[in-house]
Amino acid sequence: MRLEAITWERLTDALAERLVAMRAKDGSPWLRVAVDGAPAASPGELAGRLAEALRLRGRAVHQAGTFGFLRPASLRLEYGREDPDAYHDEWFDRQALWREIFQPLEPGGTGRVLPDLWDPVADRATRSAYVELPPGGVLLLHGPLLLGHWFPFDLSVHLKLSPAALARRTPDDERWTLPAFARYEAETRPEEAADVVVRADDPRRPAWSGPG
Repeated sequence: MRLEAITWERLTDALAERLVAMRAKDGSPWLRVAVDGAPAASPGELAGRLAEALRLRGRAVHQAGTFGFLRPASLRLEYGREDPDAYHDEWFDRQALWREIFQPLEPGGTGRVLPDLWDPVADRATRSAYVELPPGGVLLLHGPLLLGHWFPFDLSVHLKLSPAALARRTPDDERWTLPAFARYEAETRPEEAADVVVRADDPRRPAWSGPG
């Protein structure tokens, strides 16, 4: 894949312009966008930049992070606290994401989405109130391992790190997750599945595949 150098500012503006011109693939009045990447790639930061750029263009935005949709510890840690296959398969409550995020944004949906579901520190439900995203609004879902689950994204952005950069930028106490991301690369092939790929090995000098 050919990637070209770009600044984060130009990349954000280009994605925002692309989204302003887009229509949902299934006719929904809402757009659903993935910002996929390992925590070391900081997908939440790009989602935040993109949210601000869209708001400046008059679009309502709802940001949601997958770490707000973790499964309870009794399920998430069933095979131990540092099992990479469990991290890949079991940590994130994808059924809850379907129910609380995607179904309300289907054609004919209510637009009422849940900001988060589970507090991993207290290991209990957050009890957050629903938020109504008006028609024409954009959902920005950010976090790791987002692709390959048939989520109805209208645009998907994958923040790519080389294995060396991923290992270098992952804190020591999270390095046990590295095999999960190697498996994700091998099985899901996010670089091929995403509409837009952003190489972020050097956070000061991103490169991308184009606006999608």
